[in-house]
Amino acid sequence: MKWSELKVHTTNEAIEPISNILHEAGASGVVIEDPQDLYREDDVKLFGTIYELDPNNYPEEGVYIKAYLPVNSFLGETVDEIKQSINNLVKYDIDIGHNNVTISEVNEEEWATAWKKYYKPVKISEKITIIPTWEEYEPVSSDEIIIELDPGMAFGTGTHPTTVLSIQALEQYVKEGHVVYDVGSGSGVLTIAAAHLGAKRIKAFDLDEVAVKSTQINVKLNQVQNRVEAEQNNLLEGVEPGADIIVSNILAEIILEFIDDAYDKVQPGGYFITSGIIQGKKNEVKEALIASGFEIVEVNAMEDWISMVAKKPE
Repeated sequence: MKWSELKVHTTNEAIEPISNILHEAGASGVVIEDPQDLYREDDVKLFGTIYELDPNNYPEEGVYIKAYLPVNSFLGETVDEIKQSINNLVKYDIDIGHNNVTISEVNEEEWATAWKKYYKPVKISEKITIIPTWEEYEPVSSDEIIIELDPGMAFGTGTHPTTVLSIQALEQYVKEGHVVYDVGSGSGVLTIAAAHLGAKRIKAFDLDEVAVKSTQINVKLNQVQNRVEAEQNNLLEGVEPGADIIVSNILAEIILEFIDDAYDKVQPGGYFITSGIIQGKKNEVKEALIASGFEIVEVNAMEDWISMVAKKPE
């Protein structure tokens, strides 16, 4: 089978929404070529990220997002729909940068293996290391938590700053026996992290059926399926109250849609962990959280991204 490599030259801010657009268009995974990855010495010291990158693969500014689509009679229509969806992101005040979209053809063998070189074991917090399913890895300490993930199954590899910020917050606030709701579960990495950190029950919600299936596969891979319920749902609509922690790594515009619902569904004294917030939306989200009754406990940043931890008063 022949495959087409679609490459989008865009901004760091647009990585998550464009990756989601590509996923919904039928891409089984994305490759992100971000020149910032070449110079993350501090991150390497802190979290031990180890892999070799070729500077020639990276743009001088912005990022490349690559996806692989099968060459068929619908390819032209699919590409047009992708371009239109990306153009529509400006309605949400998302900077799409150059927005150059190029297409090239690759054979099946190249497609099947090319993107895997970008994913290596990554230590993203004090306790948690994420490894791709095909990589061998020996824990460096007895209390290290290993999450195995197949990043080709759904958007969410665990290495993006928004995910790192979310997991670091979960590591700090999840206690043994907690009930956690993961809103917009993607590949299920936050759900799995919460389970490994001691949560007794995790409900994972995603509007995308493919993401729900991916979460289910990955929780089984990590042997935490007995504590996880993954289902298709629009945010927290119709969900029963009772969460000790609600976590959501999603666009700020979507977070703003269900802050009141999150306040209703989390227990008094519980936490709402939000991530995926660009700098320009920081104050808007913060003000909305406070208006709903939350107290802001933490505001953290990594690169151009913000995460917030808000607490419902007891």
